[in-house]
Amino acid sequence: MKKIPDLSFWKLWNISFGFFGVQIAYALQSANISRIFSTLGADPHSLSYFWILPPLAGIVVQPLIGALSDKTWTRYGRRIPYLFVGALIAVLVMCLLPNAGSFGMSVASAMIFGLFSLMFLDTSINIAMQPFKMMVGDMVNEKQKGLAYSIQSFLCNAGSLAGYLFPFLFALVGISNVAPKGVVPDSVIYSFYIGALILILCVFYTTIKVKEYPPALYAEYHGISASLKDEKTNMFQLLLRAPKTFWTVGLVQFFCWAAFMFMWTYTNGTVAANVFNTPVVEILKDGVSHWVLDTQSQQYQNAGDWVGILFAIQAVGSVIWATVIPSIKSRKLAYSLSLILGGVGFISVGFIADPYWIFVSFLLIGCAWAAMLALPFTILTNSLTGGHMGTYLGLFNGTICIPQIIAAVVGGWILKMFTSEGTVPPEENMLMLAGVLLLVGAFCVNIIKEKK
Repeated sequence: MKKIPDLSFWKLWNISFGFFGVQIAYALQSANISRIFSTLGADPHSLSYFWILPPLAGIVVQPLIGALSDKTWTRYGRRIPYLFVGALIAVLVMCLLPNAGSFGMSVASAMIFGLFSLMFLDTSINIAMQPFKMMVGDMVNEKQKGLAYSIQSFLCNAGSLAGYLFPFLFALVGISNVAPKGVVPDSVIYSFYIGALILILCVFYTTIKVKEYPPALYAEYHGISASLKDEKTNMFQLLLRAPKTFWTVGLVQFFCWAAFMFMWTYTNGTVAANVFNTPVVEILKDGVSHWVLDTQSQQYQNAGDWVGILFAIQAVGSVIWATVIPSIKSRKLAYSLSLILGGVGFISVGFIADPYWIFVSFLLIGCAWAAMLALPFTILTNSLTGGHMGTYLGLFNGTICIPQIIAAVVGGWILKMFTSEGTVPPEENMLMLAGVLLLVGAFCVNIIKEKK
C-alpha cells in the first residue's frame, strides 16, 4: 500500500479552513435557538423538543453523505461537491430562520416556520460539516492526523467564538437587542446574516485551494484493490464489521453529547434566572397556571447576549486546552481528564450567580469540548482502512446524534421532575445533570479499544 505523503501545515490548514465558516453557523444555531423559540412563545418544558430536529437530521443525512461521497468523483473532487451544496442551502436558511416572527404570522405559524427552518439549517450544516472530517481521513496520513484534527478543532472553536459573540457585539454598537412580542431582536437577525456571508466565503476558499486525490491514487493510498471497489456492502453490514474502537468510543460519545445537548437547551434559562434575575410572569396553559421567565424583558435578552459570551469563553477554553492535549502522552488519559474538568465546570454552574465567576465554569467546559472535537476522530480514523472511510464516519455521527435525540426527548420530562408547583423550572439542575453525564463518560474512556 502506497504511503500518504506528509503535508505542509498550510495544506492541512486549507483542508479544514471552511470549517471556520460552518462552525459560525453552528454556533449561531446552538446559542440562539432556545432564545429564538422562547421569544416566539415556547414553554420552557417544551424547549428540548425543538432540539430533536437537528440531531434527527444529522443521523439521516451524514451516513448518506458518507456513503454517496465514497462512490462519487467529479472534476471538483469527492467530498467538496457535497460541502458546497450544503453551504448554499445553509446560507439561504440562515437568512430566513431568525425572521420567523417578522412575517406577520400567528404564534403557532411562526413556531412551525421556525421548526422547518431549523430542520433545513441543521441538515445543510451537517451536509457541509461532514466532508471536512472525511477529507482529513482521505488525505492525511496517520502520523499527521492528530495535528490535522487539532487544526480543525482550532478553526471550529475560532468560528464558534465569532458566532457566539456576534449578537453581543451588534448590541454593543447600538443595534436593537429587544423587539416586540414574538419578534426576534435585530442583533440576532443581523448576526445570522453576517454568519451566512462568512460561511460562503470560507467554503469558496476551501473549494479553490484543496485538490482531492483522484480515484486511482486514492485507492493506492488506502489499499483498495479492484475486488474491494466492486464489493457490494450496505450500512448494516459495515456496522456489523465495525472495529471495536467504533463502539467503545461511541459509548463515551453518548454521555458527552447528551450533556452538551442539555447545555445548549438550558443555559439561556439558567443564566437569565440565576445571574440576571429575570422577572417571572404567570401564564395559563390548558387551564393550569405556570410561572415562567419573562422573555420580553430586557434582563432576558441581556442574558441571551451573555450566553453568547459564555459560549465564547468555552471556545477560548477549548482552544487553550487543545494546545495542552498533544503534550499528554496517553490519548485516553487526555480524553478522561478533559471530560472530568468539563463535568466539574457543569456542576459548578448551579452554585454561581456572579456573571464573571461563571466564566471559570465555561473555561472548564471548554476542556471537554476540545477533547470531543479532536480525540474521537483521531482514535477512530486510525482504526479504519479501505474504501468505506466516509460511510464509517457518517455512521459514527450516530454516536453524536442519538444521544442528542434521547436528551431532547427526555429533557422536558426530567425538568418537570425537578419543578415544584408554583415555581419557575430550575433549568440549572439540567446543567448539573450534564456534569454527572460527563463524569460517567470519563469513566467509560477506560474501556476504549484503541488500535496500537
